[in-house]
Amino acid sequence: MDIRILGALDVRENAVLVAPTAPKPRQVLALLARYADRPVTAATLTEELWGPRPPRSARATLQTYIMHLRELLARAGEQSGDGPGARTAKQVLRTVPGGYLLDSDDGTSDVTEFERLAARGYRAREAGDHRETARLLRAALALWRGPALADVPAGEQLRTEIRALEESRLCALDRRIEADLRLGRHRELIAELTALVDRYPTHESLCGQLMLALHRSGRRSEALGAYQRLRTTLVRDQGLEPSAALGRVRAAVLAAPADDTATPGTVAASENRDPSG
Repeated sequence: MDIRILGALDVRENAVLVAPTAPKPRQVLALLARYADRPVTAATLTEELWGPRPPRSARATLQTYIMHLRELLARAGEQSGDGPGARTAKQVLRTVPGGYLLDSDDGTSDVTEFERLAARGYRAREAGDHRETARLLRAALALWRGPALADVPAGEQLRTEIRALEESRLCALDRRIEADLRLGRHRELIAELTALVDRYPTHESLCGQLMLALHRSGRRSEALGAYQRLRTTLVRDQGLEPSAALGRVRAAVLAAPADDTATPGTVAASENRDPSG
């Protein structure tokens, strides 16, 4: 089974698409796909579909959705022309104690591959290999085709998973940009960072990186302007001043000669405020 959730939902058994179009069965498949090869309780699926107060018919309706997904899986098996020994729909979407499990049969998963590449990138960063860090994290980020599960209506369970995936993406992005800056690619990064800061106007690490890229490109006044815009947004929307770490970036830019290309400190990802903007 091939599972892709870093973008639109795309689940294929034997290369045949098995994602339903109806919203609630699609939610069920999305949550099972997110936890592929791990059991998901019926209670979790019920809460995802109907919240804390499900209708009396919830259990029977959930079973109907599972049946519908199995029909799609069975149809995929027929279309692929699998011979004897092929998995049945009930072997792919298994009933387990208290719930269900989507068995990927050691197939592909974009989340698993993203996490594998990102982990390798972080190890390269710890080893001080900035070029390899940038390469691996760029490959990990290339797996994203848009917001996670962009075309699936999300209940509380999926919203939590989507937020966690987005945080993982932002962390990888932050570290990749950091590596690119250390490799002297500041001019190449300005356009990307400008767009990211517009999207995440209170993300301090991205702002600090934009300030650094601008300053090292001889655009100190624009670097200071980026700091002022973030400060204005933070004060207006949250009643907060920028962190001390970002203040140190600003101080380093102010203290350096206009044509200085020394590297001011960067802002740790853990100090970002409200990265969703």
